[in-house]
Amino acid sequence: MIDNSINTILVVDDEESILEITQEYFERKGYEVYTASNGIEAIKIVESVKIGCCFTDINMPEMDGLELAENLRKIDNTLPVIVMTGYPSLENTIRTLKNGVVDYLVKPVNLEQMELSFRRIMRERGLFVENLILREEVERKERLKALNDELLSRLEELNVLNRIMEDFSDSDSTYGIFNRVVSLGMDVVKADKVCFYIHTENTESFVPISSTDLDDSVYNGVSYELSKFFMDVISDDKPCLIAKNCGAAGLKEDIASFLVVPIKIREKPFGIVTASIMVNDDKDNVKSFTEKDIYYMSFLTQKAASAIENIALYENIYDNLFATLYAFVAALEARDSYTRRHSTRVAEVSYVLGKKMGCSEEELDVLSFAGQLHDIGKIGIRDDILLKPGKLTYEEFEKIKEHPTIGADIVGKLGLWEREQDIIRHHHEYFDGRGYPDSLKGYEISKLARILSVADSFDAMASDRAYRKKMEKDKVISIIKGCSGTQFDPAIVDVFLTIVDDVWPHDS
Repeated sequence: MIDNSINTILVVDDEESILEITQEYFERKGYEVYTASNGIEAIKIVESVKIGCCFTDINMPEMDGLELAENLRKIDNTLPVIVMTGYPSLENTIRTLKNGVVDYLVKPVNLEQMELSFRRIMRERGLFVENLILREEVERKERLKALNDELLSRLEELNVLNRIMEDFSDSDSTYGIFNRVVSLGMDVVKADKVCFYIHTENTESFVPISSTDLDDSVYNGVSYELSKFFMDVISDDKPCLIAKNCGAAGLKEDIASFLVVPIKIREKPFGIVTASIMVNDDKDNVKSFTEKDIYYMSFLTQKAASAIENIALYENIYDNLFATLYAFVAALEARDSYTRRHSTRVAEVSYVLGKKMGCSEEELDVLSFAGQLHDIGKIGIRDDILLKPGKLTYEEFEKIKEHPTIGADIVGKLGLWEREQDIIRHHHEYFDGRGYPDSLKGYEISKLARILSVADSFDAMASDRAYRKKMEKDKVISIIKGCSGTQFDPAIVDVFLTIVDDVWPHDS
C-alpha cells in the first residue's frame, strides 16, 4: 500500500458533477483527492492508497454508502467516513452511526462545511490514532512485563531444582540426606520448621530423625492421631496441605500452614517430611504454603528418596564386595596355616606406620583395605609352589612374583579404586629399582605402597613361615636397617624403627 499524506480525501458519489466540483475545490486547497462513482470502486482505491477521510453518498448503485462504511471499517478501523445524503431521516441517521460513520451531512453540501467537517474529523482521528498507539504500547509493555515475570519465575524455579539436584548428587550418607532435606526445605519453601520422620513398619509409628528443632517440636509428640494422619498421607501417596485449626490431630495452635509430603522407596513407605509456617505477631499478614511450595517439596523428597536408595544399594554392594574379597583372603590363608592372619597384621602395622607418618584418614583407610588384600593374588598360585617348605626354584619364584599383578587385576575387575590397585601391584617394588613387577624406583613407587612394603616384610620375618620359624626381634630390626635405601625407603624405615616395639607380636 502506498503511504500518502494524511490530507488525502476520497469522495464517493454516483453524480459526476458533485465529484468534479468537490475534487476541484479540495485540490485548490492543497488536498489530494480521489473520486469513485460507487462503493466497489472506492474499496479498490482504499486498498491501494492511504486515505485520510472518506466522503460518501448513501444511495449508490452496486454498493450503497452504508455497506461501503462497513467494508471500510474492516479494511482500516481508523478511517473516518462522512455520509452525505439528500434524504435525511432519523432512521438513516441511526443506521449510519451503527455502521461507524463519524459525521452526517445533508445535500446540497456546502464545500466549506465539508472542509470544516474534514478538519474536525482529522483532529479527532489524530487523537483516536494516538490513543490506539498508546493503548497498544501499554498492552505491549504489559505483555512484556508478564512474559518477563514468567521468565524470571521459570528461571527461579530452574535454579531451585538445579540446586536440589546438585545438593543430592554428592550425598555420602543417609543421615546427611536427612539433614539436607531439612535445611533445603527451610530455604526453598521459606518454612519456619521442617522435620524428617522415619516410618517404623512394625509399630506403624513415625520417629523424628532430623529437624530444625527436635527439642521443641512443632507437634505435641507424634500422637496416635498424628501417626494415623501421616499413614493416610502415605497411603494416598500425595502431598497434603492443611491450615490452622483444620482438625488434624496433634498440631499445635500456633501453626498457620502445614505441609506434609510422603516418601516412598520402591513403593514402600519410608517416611514423612513436614514443613510448618508459624503464626506471628502480624496475624493479618501470615504466609501460607502455595502450589509451587508443594511442587518444590515433592521434587525435594523424590530426589532424597532416590539418593537414599542409591546409597543403600551402594553400601549393600560395597559390603558384599568386601565380604567376598575378605572371604578370598580367608580361603587363601586357610591353605597355609603359617600365613594365617598375615594380611590382617600387615594392615594393622601399615595403619600404625602410616599414622605415625602423618597420613590422612583417607590414606589410612586405603592402607587398611590394601593391607587386607595385598596378597589376594596368591589365590592364583598353585599349592605345590605356594606351600613348598623348601627353597623355590627360579621358575617357581617367577610364578610367585605374579601374585601382585594377579591381585591388582582381581581388585580392578571388581571395580575398586586405583590407589588400592596401585598398592597391591607395587608392594614388592624395591626403592633401588630391583623389585617386581614393574621395576619402579624411588619415588616412582607411591608412598602408601612403600609403607606397606615395610609392614609386609616386617610381618613375614616376625611370624612363622612354611620354611622357617619367626626371626628374633633384633635380627628383624637389623635386616630392615640393612635394607634401608635398597629395598625400603630410608625415611619410612626411620619412622618404622620408632614404632617397632608397639607392633612387635605380643606372643614373642
